[in-house]
Amino acid sequence: MSAALTERVESPPGPKGNWLSGNLPAFRRDRLGFLTECARTYGDVVAFRLGPRKMMIVNHPDLVEEVLVTNNRHYIKHFSLRMTEKTLGNGLLTSEGDFWRRQRRLAQPAFHRERIAAHAEVMVAFTERMLQHWHDGAVYDVQEEMMRLTLEIIAKTLFDADVSGSSADLSAAMETVLRCFTARVNTLIRLPYFIPTPNNVRLARAVKRLDAIIFEIIARRRASGEDRGDLLSMLLNAQDENDGDRMTDRQLRDEAMTLFMAGHETTANTLTWAWYLLAQHPESEARLHEELDQVLGDRAPTLADLPRLPFAEHVITESLRVHPTVWLVGREAIVPTVVGGYRVPVGTTVYMSQWVVHRDPRFFDDPESFRPERWQDGLMKRIPRYAYFPFGGGPRICIGNNFAMMESVLLLATIAQRFRLGLQPGTKAKLMATMTLRADGGLPMVVSSRRGLST
Repeated sequence: MSAALTERVESPPGPKGNWLSGNLPAFRRDRLGFLTECARTYGDVVAFRLGPRKMMIVNHPDLVEEVLVTNNRHYIKHFSLRMTEKTLGNGLLTSEGDFWRRQRRLAQPAFHRERIAAHAEVMVAFTERMLQHWHDGAVYDVQEEMMRLTLEIIAKTLFDADVSGSSADLSAAMETVLRCFTARVNTLIRLPYFIPTPNNVRLARAVKRLDAIIFEIIARRRASGEDRGDLLSMLLNAQDENDGDRMTDRQLRDEAMTLFMAGHETTANTLTWAWYLLAQHPESEARLHEELDQVLGDRAPTLADLPRLPFAEHVITESLRVHPTVWLVGREAIVPTVVGGYRVPVGTTVYMSQWVVHRDPRFFDDPESFRPERWQDGLMKRIPRYAYFPFGGGPRICIGNNFAMMESVLLLATIAQRFRLGLQPGTKAKLMATMTLRADGGLPMVVSSRRGLST
């Protein structure tokens, strides 16, 4: 255990920065590299500044647990997330306090294991529909393909809506939102949204496109009056315990937008990185194909097959370790508190980076390497609880974590059963750390039919 976990001092060490911008230029240039270097140079608790904002990053699982679990009531979501209000409004990801607890309670039943299990057939069917348009030897932007697929799945399973005709437009708008968010975080002086800067104009147009589609889904459901047993029906029919009020269209929009963004973006990126990593590790790819051939043969995977596809699950687990879709979580102190023996003043943001902790050699052998087999002998039980936290943790752990894992494994199995995905010579993905970890500029890959089943 490092000294930072036991030593009690006022302020943690950290890199010196510019008197005005602090460490923002270095953070802006290479977010992942900056946080990694902070951990390597200064240890388990590091202080730095992004402009006027005081930041800390904790790099040990025990300290992550201290922030997310033990002392979670000392914190709220961090300042960057509050910059998403233009897009996400006051949804599950951004809301706080009693309102958040109420919304979480209303949404939780939609993510119970029994209910999400019923979505397995939809996930596989939508994937097979996509594969009907794949051709042997063709090149596809796999990130774009996964984005469209997971968007259509989340719309169908949670809102019983068919967005196949507008999925490309939705995905493009969401990517614009993420790029605008990144640009705003990277800026020292943030102008109000009503000032028509190029970034604000792009954001406004993207949000308008998203709103049009989501409000249309809500309006159609209100007009039909149907209770389809999905998340949208639950939210529409929910009544406040005190005054009996139901959600406004705006509240419904905020929750729908949050789940659209979080529910498809993360899974799509997880699968994108899984294909990228498998293409560079043919031995792992061959083992995955062997498992799928033995368990499935030529038939489509089902929910019942998942316990018999452990290596497929390990591929997803390891992809989330090496290239964590959610690469950073943060909390802002609302009362004076302490982490790792260091004082955390009110208003300080404490970051915890999956990218950093998941690659720590104290907890993972050969941490830079993609080795799905490392999980097969109970590694999860041997490492500290928060050495691996792809979905966050504590009361605000991702509400859809089980949904995302089931979807990721089923989609991986359905696609890998039919196709191999290979990198074009010289292709190297460029990491883009926005709200999620994306491949900047997409990821073109060559698909090769495994059984001559492509059309």
